[in-house]
Amino acid sequence: MNSSTSDQRDTLVQEATAHWAPRFTTNGVAVSDFNSITAAVMNWSDWADAWAEAGAKQEALGREALAEGRLRSAGNHLSTAAVYYHFGKFVFVDYPDKMREVHARAVDSLNEALPYLSPAGERVLIPFEGTSLPAILRKPQGVDQPPIVIMISGLDSTKEELRSTEQLFLERGMATLAVDGPGQGESEYELPIRGDWEVVGTAIVDWIESRDDIDADRIGVWGVSLGGYYAPRMVSGEHRIKACAALAGPYDWQEVWDQLPELTRRTFTARSHLSTQEEARVYAKNLSLEGRTQDIECPLLIIFGAKDRLIPKEGAERLAQETGATLLMLPDGNHGCMNVAAKHRNKTADWLATHLHATN
Repeated sequence: MNSSTSDQRDTLVQEATAHWAPRFTTNGVAVSDFNSITAAVMNWSDWADAWAEAGAKQEALGREALAEGRLRSAGNHLSTAAVYYHFGKFVFVDYPDKMREVHARAVDSLNEALPYLSPAGERVLIPFEGTSLPAILRKPQGVDQPPIVIMISGLDSTKEELRSTEQLFLERGMATLAVDGPGQGESEYELPIRGDWEVVGTAIVDWIESRDDIDADRIGVWGVSLGGYYAPRMVSGEHRIKACAALAGPYDWQEVWDQLPELTRRTFTARSHLSTQEEARVYAKNLSLEGRTQDIECPLLIIFGAKDRLIPKEGAERLAQETGATLLMLPDGNHGCMNVAAKHRNKTADWLATHLHATN
């Protein structure tokens, strides 16, 4: 992309592209598609439609494969379509009707893909405070009573984005449970963001214990970005979880508020069901590990990028100091360390496999 084209794009398009490019391509978007889609979008109002158009092409390939009986290919195309639709929706909160429309296509595409993934997935509903949290359960092939990793997305990620990370755990003999918690994905329309994820964790673990095909004595949790706060907050109060991996999470969300990208502040405001960013800034104080770290009992792995432009590394260092956790600080890592995925993704999966005594 030449500089003159970049200069013509509005600031929100530039912000989304600059902050999250490695995340898109690490989590399933082809580099050529990312480049062509983002280069063509000049105005933020066109963002979701551009990604939906690309998602529809993947969806059409999936339906063609289904019609021809190429089921594994169908699963690949449909789950990829879900990722493209998701990235059309992910921070598109200024246009809620369009966001919800594209989000529904992401959910439907992944649901259709689930039987054809390897291993297959199962859509489940976890009871929670009079409603339910949608989730995707996948179990490793050939493993009886596997351990399980609860997977927690961030502010703008959802269960539709997590296939590449799931695969790392599944290959090591661990089941995965990717959850849309309060303020996330399908749950965001009814349940606002909340800080007390130990409550959410208890509901999830209770549901796991109701299953007869998972080892409820070997539960881990992995979270990314704001999910990298939710995960340690969860284990500070839910002690049936045996290991926690936290990637790129804040220690205190309010402390980092002023340096967050505009799209992130808008998205947090919307998904907290608040009207103004000032209300959201005050509410952000509820998302803090202050006074909670002494209650973290399980092994904790913290992964962080020293060049994170959204969340400063000092919060990760503080969490490690207060808990004695293992801190993997990657000097050249960006937010989520997506630009240095090879330096942490397999290592994190190995760490969880060790602590959950996985067999593969």
